[in-house]
Amino acid sequence: MSRYALLIAPSSNRVYADTAPRLALAELAVFGRTALKGRLGELEETTFGGVPYVTFEAEDLTDRDVAYLSNLSAMFALFKVEGDLLRPVGLQRLDTFDDDLITIQKYAGKTNEQFTKLLLNVTMLASGKDLLDDRPVVFDPMAGRGTTLNQALMYGYDALGCDLDQKDFEAYAAFLKTWLKRKRLKHRAEVNPVRREKKLLARKLEVTIAGRQSLVMYNIDALKAREVIKVRTADLVVTDAPYGVTHGAHHKGLSRKPIDLLAEAVPGWVEILKPGGAFGIAFNTFTADKDDIAGLLEDAGLMVLETPGFTHRVDQAITRDILVAAK
Repeated sequence: MSRYALLIAPSSNRVYADTAPRLALAELAVFGRTALKGRLGELEETTFGGVPYVTFEAEDLTDRDVAYLSNLSAMFALFKVEGDLLRPVGLQRLDTFDDDLITIQKYAGKTNEQFTKLLLNVTMLASGKDLLDDRPVVFDPMAGRGTTLNQALMYGYDALGCDLDQKDFEAYAAFLKTWLKRKRLKHRAEVNPVRREKKLLARKLEVTIAGRQSLVMYNIDALKAREVIKVRTADLVVTDAPYGVTHGAHHKGLSRKPIDLLAEAVPGWVEILKPGGAFGIAFNTFTADKDDIAGLLEDAGLMVLETPGFTHRVDQAITRDILVAAK
């Protein structure tokens, strides 16, 4: 058996940086159970020279093993431990664009980019799709300014989203159009109305990149997603639920009960999910009970999976956790 050390990526968020090694350990355990088929052992937090690492043991990693592990949300560098030395292992990331697609937007309430990647990874690994070989459609029904959608694009996946907030919709459309032009990427990007019986139902941002990737985002209430999106359209549903603090549920005014929004919305979102797909949701444990959310997912026909080790503090009013379920 060989020992490996994962150097934790730096985070601009101090609180997230403090909990990153523990979250990396939980995410690595998911990769070990799924993509690496149980071949990782002795997972633990440690330090080398006062710097935090996560270490694990495995038979010598194949190129494909390394390709999977390269996409861990906390992965900054990977080393093989040889005595007192750390020998670098070359990474093979899925990233298809410059990382400023993810990092350049700054605004209040933005979900940490590393956490967004973690949630997408864990959801993808729970599906019938392969992280490296497949190109799923990722649906975020509460997309905000597109952090999840952008991470899907980074991986070369197709993205689908909804958000009720007109300012967020317009800000994201303007950002993505500007970013694509600045990067000189061949693309088409249009915002058009969606009408039904001569009434405006939604606005639609439709983007095609280099003729091979697509993104569609609707300016519409998450509760009405099924009015504009067909059943069995998405391979993954990945979303950060309203926290009931800085994030308000966009229905019946500013609701402080996210569980009420989810109770109404989840059945429609699950209809959009293909068989064999997976559903990943992050939530604030202070305003939404994990067992209650699990019950909603099960009632909608999903199988809730075990996701230990992902609970972490965001700020005084928010302790975040995740749930993942398979269809």
